[in-house]
Amino acid sequence: MKLNFPLRLLAAASVAAASFFTQAADVTVAYQTTVDPAKVAQADGAYEKATNAEIDWRKFDNGADIIAAIASGDVQIGYLGSSPLTAAITRKVPVETFLIATQIGAAEALVARDGSGIKTPQDLIGKKIAVPFVSTGHYSLLAALKHWNIDPSKVTVLNLAPPAIIAAWKRGDIDATYVWDPALGVAKENGKVLITSGELAKFGAPTFDAWIVRKDFAEKHPEIVTAFAKVTLDAYADYRKDPQAWLANQSNVDKLVKLSGAKASDIPLLLQGNVYPLAADQVISLGAPTTKAITDTATFLKEQGKVEAVLPDYAPYVSAKYITN
Repeated sequence: MKLNFPLRLLAAASVAAASFFTQAADVTVAYQTTVDPAKVAQADGAYEKATNAEIDWRKFDNGADIIAAIASGDVQIGYLGSSPLTAAITRKVPVETFLIATQIGAAEALVARDGSGIKTPQDLIGKKIAVPFVSTGHYSLLAALKHWNIDPSKVTVLNLAPPAIIAAWKRGDIDATYVWDPALGVAKENGKVLITSGELAKFGAPTFDAWIVRKDFAEKHPEIVTAFAKVTLDAYADYRKDPQAWLANQSNVDKLVKLSGAKASDIPLLLQGNVYPLAADQVISLGAPTTKAITDTATFLKEQGKVEAVLPDYAPYVSAKYITN
């Protein structure tokens, strides 16, 4: 009996260990604090049910960190903006863009702090502007300065993550920021919007957010990627069917607030500020339009010295094969 007792403990420990490993996450998904209808599906566990997989959801503050995690293999699926995506693809990180999450409009903007002395774009000269480097906000900031014929060297651009931007804004350490929520909402409380990403798109500098996947994971588990895309698009369709009714459901708003950190009062404007493409739009977008947008972004980033070269073809990094109607 004395010998069997520790053996039974060992057997129990082995069973517990086996249980732990079988319950470990099948896929790690990186998400950000952007406001979009699919966060309701995330909160409801719809992705786990549709993919029949254990999902480890990890929150990130910017796309650059997500790319690093995907490149290392720690993350298989990630949500990020077109600028960090372009930089990653240009450096040949093995990913596929399988879904356009949103075409960014008013959900990202350049805001000047009250009391900073910034009344017009030209007043930005000599000021401190915070933005996460190699983000869509960074790309849009540089595009805005170019549109206004302002030499970027004449402003001080600080590389800060959104949480740090909030802290710096409240201390009065920065004069302006180009960012998204929840930092955008904080900035707008005592700041003036100079330009939004939607307005910049009309000037030839569109930005978008996308879902990407490691190519090796997609090759092994195409069914998970397909199911993931379908849950997202079903959430978009549910919202777009009747946006006002969707917003009238307080549960939807509460879930967005919880996962994004945005204020409930800001949710309607943030949702209306972006376009959430449906399946039919995705099939068209995930081809020449997205490839061209990435190429144009890469060209701009090279001009700004953010990437060393532009690839001859970005098509291998974009695919509509995971979209089902």
